[in-house]
Amino acid sequence: MVHVKAVILAGGLGTRLQPYTIFLPKEMLPLGEKPLLEHLIEWVKQGGVDSFVLCVSYLRKTIEDYFEDGSRFGVKIEYAVANRPLATAGQLKTAEEFIDDTFVCLYGDSIFDFNLRGMIESHRRKKSFVTMGLFEYKTKLQYGFIETDKSDRVKAWREKPEVKGNINIGCYVMEPGIFKFIPPNKPYGMDEVIRSAIAKKNKVSGYHIKKGFLDIGDKTSYRRAYQHYITRLGRI
Repeated sequence: MVHVKAVILAGGLGTRLQPYTIFLPKEMLPLGEKPLLEHLIEWVKQGGVDSFVLCVSYLRKTIEDYFEDGSRFGVKIEYAVANRPLATAGQLKTAEEFIDDTFVCLYGDSIFDFNLRGMIESHRRKKSFVTMGLFEYKTKLQYGFIETDKSDRVKAWREKPEVKGNINIGCYVMEPGIFKFIPPNKPYGMDEVIRSAIAKKNKVSGYHIKKGFLDIGDKTSYRRAYQHYITRLGRI
């Protein structure tokens, strides 16, 4: 084991996944024979981490009753409870009392399949304050791009070009000093925290992955992920 804790943010309302999330938190939606959150915990455990803090809020008893103290899954689980939605960083703040060293932070509505141990090692080797998992996202624009010079003479026409850039996958390795950038008991986004850390000259590094990331933020992506896991089980 790599002797770090993992904090999983599992307190969102799952509004974009309704009606599936009216009676279940999105982290407990089934993927194959297991809920999403169980897949995530198993993957983190494979990366050498066996101690977890689950940040819970909406329908939290469903999560707590299923995972309990984690012993059934070969891990240790503690719970940080919020009484209302606090966005990503606001949720993370509720775990502060459980953290005293380098830790992993993950969004609870994604599936990962890359080398987490390598990400932790990269963070330590570079002596970073935060390491962000990054994935190159590509998309074709809906419109053609017309390039002109300063005199408005048309120089080129690129029809529906492909654009690409790094996106945040919601998997971080962090130092406990990150908590000082998060106000208590207030909805607060992770983007604000990272920008503040950078502004204070803290080292924020990227860890690039080429595959092994699936966001389950809406009904379309959930249905796609569900079909993927059912297919793996040989049911269709």
